[in-house]
Amino acid sequence: MSHEGVVARAKRLTGRGSGVAAPSWTNWAGNQVAHPVAIDRPSSEDELAGIVKQAASDGQRVKVVGSGHSFTAVALTDGRLVQLTDLGRVLAVDTDRYQVTVEAGITLERLNAELAVRGLAMPNLGDIAYQTVSGAISTSTHGTGAKLAGLAAQVVGLRIVTGDGSVLACSADENPDVLHAARVGVGALGAISTVTLQVVPAFTLHVYEEPMRLDAVLADLDAHVDGNDHFEFFWVPHTGWALTKANNRTTEAPQRRSRFAEWRDDYLLENVAFGAVCRAGRLRPSLMPRLAKALPSSGVVEYSDDSYRVFASPRYVHFYEMEYSVPRAACGEALQRIRRFVDDSGLRLNFPVEVRFTAPDDIPLSTGTAEPRAYLAVHVYQGMDYGPYFEGVEAIMDSYRGRPHWGKLHFQTAETLAPRYPQWDAFQAVRKRLDPDGRFTNGYTDRVLGPLPG
Repeated sequence: MSHEGVVARAKRLTGRGSGVAAPSWTNWAGNQVAHPVAIDRPSSEDELAGIVKQAASDGQRVKVVGSGHSFTAVALTDGRLVQLTDLGRVLAVDTDRYQVTVEAGITLERLNAELAVRGLAMPNLGDIAYQTVSGAISTSTHGTGAKLAGLAAQVVGLRIVTGDGSVLACSADENPDVLHAARVGVGALGAISTVTLQVVPAFTLHVYEEPMRLDAVLADLDAHVDGNDHFEFFWVPHTGWALTKANNRTTEAPQRRSRFAEWRDDYLLENVAFGAVCRAGRLRPSLMPRLAKALPSSGVVEYSDDSYRVFASPRYVHFYEMEYSVPRAACGEALQRIRRFVDDSGLRLNFPVEVRFTAPDDIPLSTGTAEPRAYLAVHVYQGMDYGPYFEGVEAIMDSYRGRPHWGKLHFQTAETLAPRYPQWDAFQAVRKRLDPDGRFTNGYTDRVLGPLPG
């Protein structure tokens, strides 16, 4: 399609020039709203490149949005907002090398299904699958596992549209420095059009969930983390309890939950009942400590299933979230400090604190770069004031030079973040080269990465 055809199609999709009111966009949590000049939905790499070229010609900025599951302003723009809804196909599968190439807008949920029918799987995932592949890697989304790094470490190739609309192919053999940085690019290097992932043969996970006393978990934390393929736990504020979850690979046939048990656990308890607890706590905060005591009462849960069905679960209760990674060795101390802060502050909380673990990687802006990390995530129910809680937790994380998840709320700046990333300058060099005119900048990137010079 010609450049003019791309622009005409974009106008049809966005309503520009048709008298339609200016578009708006809101993220999943409802705390970020954009009012771009246009919302574009390209269906090919050529169309995506054409949109960026047109924006460059018009002096507009461009931001690409995935599924809107980031809580920060990472995707906001007053220029052109690009949605990847129509870029969600599997393009190639190499069964010999266990690699799959997909368009950047494919959701993890769809990718998991596509891989499953081919007998393949991603080696690790986070706990939701709504995100697009490009959004997940760009914000350093991760799962849990002492021997496994985050999702971006699975990327072995990508194609990216740079600030002038050029398309750059990146792999170990072609533009390797760009691949190195762009795996976690925070949307600041360009618009990713395709991603090639290293996958594995499909596998089954055995699940063992058990409430335990928090002090007991922390006393034997290394054994839990190193003794399981995937270990995580949730501390329930206002209690001494933790909900633990250990997932391990098994060659035995899956022992799946019944449909009723799955509905009860994943929908009724984790969403409907928990949502009711959150709403009650929002109306009467004084009830939260009493309500929290009901959470560890589920008892032991044990089953096995396809890996992707174990990793991710539905989320119908909306919330705000902040997550920090700290050196793994500091995890227990950091969590105990959060516990004391909650007790001393008088805050009333209705969400557990989630704790996970990853192996190190070498990606410049990965929250897991250079050393094993622990991740501590705190949440507040949608519509409630998260400021005092998140600010207090962030002050604790700062003492460990904690790294915030790029898609979750935090109050850092480029000045405070730069010393926490050993390859910060290498990323900035690639950024300046790919986007010298600041086509992919916004207020968030200016704050957390610094404005581009010029």
